[in-house]
Amino acid sequence: MVAHLIRLRFRLLANALSRSPWQAVAVILGTMYGLFMLMLAVVGLFTLSFAPDTLARTTVVLGGALLILGWTVLPLLSSGIDETVDPAKLATFPIPINTLVLALTVSGILGVPGIITSLAALATSLVWWQTPLIGIVALLCGAIGALTCVVGSRMLAALTVRISSGRRAREAKTVLILIPLILLGPAILAVSALFRELRTVLPTIADVVAWTPIGAIWAVPGDLAFGNPGAAAIHGLIGVATLVGSILVWRWALDRALERPATATSVGATRRGLGWFRVFSGTPTGAVAARALTYWLRDPRYAQSLISVPLVPALVFFYTGASGDLSGLLFVGPVVAVLLGMSIYTDVSYDNTAFSLHLQTGVSGRADRWGRVIAVSVFAVPSTIIITVASVWVSDSWERLAGLLGVSLGVLLTGFALSSLVSGRFAFSVPAPGENPFKSRPGGGFTLMLSMFASWTALAVLALPEMILALIGFATGNALLGWLALGTGILVGSVLLIVGVRVGGALLDSRGPELLVQLQRQK
Repeated sequence: MVAHLIRLRFRLLANALSRSPWQAVAVILGTMYGLFMLMLAVVGLFTLSFAPDTLARTTVVLGGALLILGWTVLPLLSSGIDETVDPAKLATFPIPINTLVLALTVSGILGVPGIITSLAALATSLVWWQTPLIGIVALLCGAIGALTCVVGSRMLAALTVRISSGRRAREAKTVLILIPLILLGPAILAVSALFRELRTVLPTIADVVAWTPIGAIWAVPGDLAFGNPGAAAIHGLIGVATLVGSILVWRWALDRALERPATATSVGATRRGLGWFRVFSGTPTGAVAARALTYWLRDPRYAQSLISVPLVPALVFFYTGASGDLSGLLFVGPVVAVLLGMSIYTDVSYDNTAFSLHLQTGVSGRADRWGRVIAVSVFAVPSTIIITVASVWVSDSWERLAGLLGVSLGVLLTGFALSSLVSGRFAFSVPAPGENPFKSRPGGGFTLMLSMFASWTALAVLALPEMILALIGFATGNALLGWLALGTGILVGSVLLIVGVRVGGALLDSRGPELLVQLQRQK
């Protein structure tokens, strides 16, 4: 039975990759990246074998603890756990719970992240290769640590399946994971500075972590190297007990989840009235705008663009404030304009099979395009203007206001035009309604990234007129060029928007059924 489930897992993965060559390419590139990181880890661990034992033990304990912590916590926030064989879909089959636990464990280990993690964990034995007996113990501890990573991730996911199944929980997880990702740069700088200040006490921190469930198993070889077999035995018992306890808790939570699966709760019962449909006109364009704006406010997948509006200024302010030069804030307006302008790039793909309503009711492609643009413009245009004016005010560069507004508004309108054109022609592999916003099918993220890069390049070329005028005005101090940039940005952006909506609408009219077929294949 276990072998059958493992074969099923790889068959499902192969079927998913066969539907899209780009997904297969992305998986290959992701594997190559993982192997590169593994090579760096192996080289680093081998180098540690020539370092003092204190440094080697500290590095292995802290690194191993972070590895287990990352495997356990990150899937809880991002739902990034690989469940090609979804346990919920196997609930109706008479599979013994122990068999299912074993099959899911092996499945997790045989995935690309599991293989890379396992090899990296086993490579910790290279630190102690000069003492073969300790190296063998390190090999065994690395295997236990890798198993703890895989089991821990699935244990916590099974424990929180009911809590994380609601829409509010998914929205909270989106915020919890997106904010740290955007602030990753400042966080790395802060942690690096903290480590430089605390490097003398890192061995003490490692000693404390070694007595925790996530760090105990990694401390065993170091204890033996220091001649502390008693401490090594206790740390080994803690590590093994952590693995066994995680398996038992996961088994109990999985059994409970399969017997009484979580059901999505309805939050619409308390809502009354027509909402945005009462605000917009009773036309096809107004109906599309009302529906799209409702999604913007209630669908967690759209939160990525909304959260970036306040976080981008905060991020730029952090970097510019650290150097004492606030002129970098002047780029905030155009950057936010790019993000908001391209935010409807995947609108049709986000609709999923609900896009069939547009085809069934005969909504024209032009009405669809204008409706989506109007919906995002409700907050995108005011946000872009306010952020641009605020950046000028904080940096005290009022002479550049007109030019910056021209670039920001021009980029925003041009982004709307490109998004309207591309989303009327292509359907992208994106998370389905109700799924985690960061969930990605094999290769889907790479395909989307490649198309976004091409679109951003086209956006930069189309926005050159207002950008050139603004930059020349900034360099020469000519205020007239700034006002010309403002007029050019609005005029050229508006013309491009009209063209993009017309062409994108025509493409949507001709390719609507094909797009729907592609969206159905992604279910």
